[in-house]
Amino acid sequence: MSPPETIGVRHETISADRAGQRLDNFLMSLLGQVPRSLVYRIVRTGQVRVNGSRAKPMKKLKAGDVVRVPPVRVESKGERRVPPGLIDEVERSLIEVNEHFAVLDKPAGLAVHGGTGLDYGLMDAVKQKHPDWRPVHRLDRPTSGLLVLACHHQALRALQRSFMSRNVEKRYFALLDGVVPEPQMRLDTPLKKIRDGSGQHRVIAAEDGQEAVSVFRLLERVGERSFVDVTIETGRTHQIRAHAASVGLPLVGDTLYNPSPPPGGAKRLFLHAHYLRLSWPEDCVYSSPLPDELAGVLDRCRLD
Repeated sequence: MSPPETIGVRHETISADRAGQRLDNFLMSLLGQVPRSLVYRIVRTGQVRVNGSRAKPMKKLKAGDVVRVPPVRVESKGERRVPPGLIDEVERSLIEVNEHFAVLDKPAGLAVHGGTGLDYGLMDAVKQKHPDWRPVHRLDRPTSGLLVLACHHQALRALQRSFMSRNVEKRYFALLDGVVPEPQMRLDTPLKKIRDGSGQHRVIAAEDGQEAVSVFRLLERVGERSFVDVTIETGRTHQIRAHAASVGLPLVGDTLYNPSPPPGGAKRLFLHAHYLRLSWPEDCVYSSPLPDELAGVLDRCRLD
């Protein structure tokens, strides 16, 4: 086992998709290798600051908040935490690397961060070769597709401001369980995080929730299902999944929001981030084709 390593002071800007998250949970996702007791200690003693001020562990963070994270000693487990081959798989998934950022085609089933119940995440593999890189936004664990990683702190701040000001376009392929009522469907019901009767976290449409806008465009009707392109104007947790479920059109393969058995041999959530347009430091566009396993599901649904 490698000796403990010290992570220096960091100033993390809260992105729109983390708005509403508690400070203690944010720190746990950021410092997943440390005991929760240490997280509470550094908050209680004022080593953690939010916008320059002391804060309580349960403080709800807002988009744009700047969190000072002090140096902590974490037990480094090196590559033993990451399954053999994952580091190389992540390296192969990089489709763009420049002086400011990298764009990666994230595999489905891989969380961006390790944490509760997870021994590792994408960033545990990334940091083996790129210790300074940080994710600018997130994708759900079961979602595949384009993810932006900042290569240095200045790029992280600039890209997060770009996401928050909605100067970024993100589009997804999804297969909905049902027929959309019109070629284009705009859903803008606010979304709210809850804990259901089983204790599981989920997101529901609720008027007292956070602003959320998703636009679904029909690409193809496949029997009683709809293959769509989705543009999101906001970046809420489970946004596409929760919006689709709220109108009775849950995503195929969504074990959280769709009780129906998946068709076409689907073994994962049918959601893929296929298009990304960035405006900083200059306008650029990236794309990722539908993964083979999802293309196969679509073909089998067509035959059915």
